[in-house]
Amino acid sequence: MRQSNKDEGRSINLALSARGLMALDRVGLRKTVSQVCIPMKGRMIHALGQASFLSPYSGREEDYINSVSRSGLNILLLNEADYHDSVTLHFDSKVTSVDLKNASIEYLDKDGNKHTDEAEIVLGADGAGSIVRRSMLAQTTRLLFNYEQSFLRHGYKELTILPDVGGNWKIEKNALHIWPRGHFMIIALPNLDGSFTVTMFHPYGPELGFDALTTREKVQDFFEEYFPTLIPLMPDYINEYFENPVGTLGTIKCNPWQAYGKTLIMGDAAHAIVPFYGQGMNASFEDVRVFDDLLDQYGEDWSTIFEQFEKLRVDNANAIADLAIDNFYEMRDKVDDMAFKLKRQLEMKMEQQLPDYYSKYSMVTFRPELDYQKAMALGRAQDALLLSICKDLDKIDDLDIQEVYNNIKTLSI
Repeated sequence: MRQSNKDEGRSINLALSARGLMALDRVGLRKTVSQVCIPMKGRMIHALGQASFLSPYSGREEDYINSVSRSGLNILLLNEADYHDSVTLHFDSKVTSVDLKNASIEYLDKDGNKHTDEAEIVLGADGAGSIVRRSMLAQTTRLLFNYEQSFLRHGYKELTILPDVGGNWKIEKNALHIWPRGHFMIIALPNLDGSFTVTMFHPYGPELGFDALTTREKVQDFFEEYFPTLIPLMPDYINEYFENPVGTLGTIKCNPWQAYGKTLIMGDAAHAIVPFYGQGMNASFEDVRVFDDLLDQYGEDWSTIFEQFEKLRVDNANAIADLAIDNFYEMRDKVDDMAFKLKRQLEMKMEQQLPDYYSKYSMVTFRPELDYQKAMALGRAQDALLLSICKDLDKIDDLDIQEVYNNIKTLSI
């Protein structure tokens, strides 16, 4: 990928937050990576026919997420791996089989020659299409391997907002932009060169779905009706629409993550999720940090490390997968809903005035010491309470913030 970007047109910028930064700090890369990030303070909501408004991620000034290029970050990490003499990288190779019990893999090189590598352990960090996971699935009965794959009935297509003639950002740089439209939406994340990576999340189907937008005229009519303010920002949007592919959005849950004390999967290979909480990469980086903690604790007792890793991570991975689905519907349907907007205002006010209060989003995104599972349980309970309080309100000014917080502290999870 340092020579050519084969995934151009389906990147979805990454949102790097506290959990990912904590892991990068472990390997001395936090400062380096932060230099190629753009801070995003909140969601800039562009409701149809209404003025745009900023919905901050947190009431705390120091809490924000970071937009970072997927390819740029991968290249940075690849370069860092290349510096280590003990690391051997094989490019243009395809793993064809994995021997889970004997920790060996077979792969074909770019010329079609077969190779076998044998080791003490195999760590499968080979993504959502993991061949290591498929090898586990092939031994379902022996491993009692549970596997669940589910797809949203939506896909995504990448577009671009280019910089203005001066090389500057055409819209607010320090925000994640959302154009919510009920059953579909568009988001945009800033890049260092003044552009925005724009992602169109859209259903399939014959009416307004991807399957219906088959001609230039239909695409133009669709954007003129639903995204008129975007058209001046993206003069080449119709060409990009037809040039770039439609990507799928899926969730993978499985367990166990290890076999025979010799093979382990982590990251997307173990828990691929949809991108709507901005936690896929952060959760995977957290996997590595937790694994590193276990290495310090248990040395090279691989069976114990693998079992403990599984206990610590499976339920938390399932929790962030569920939260990501929740956030898809929130971003698509609720960000411009009045009760939801009042709830966010209340959360911001509480975070500004009460140091111990964290919203669900803040617990997930800005408190890496808190497990995803705990953040989900408490966050959902808080959301239900605050939405019930805001349901019939016109404004939050008259609420007793301390009383609301006292009610939150009585929640049982």
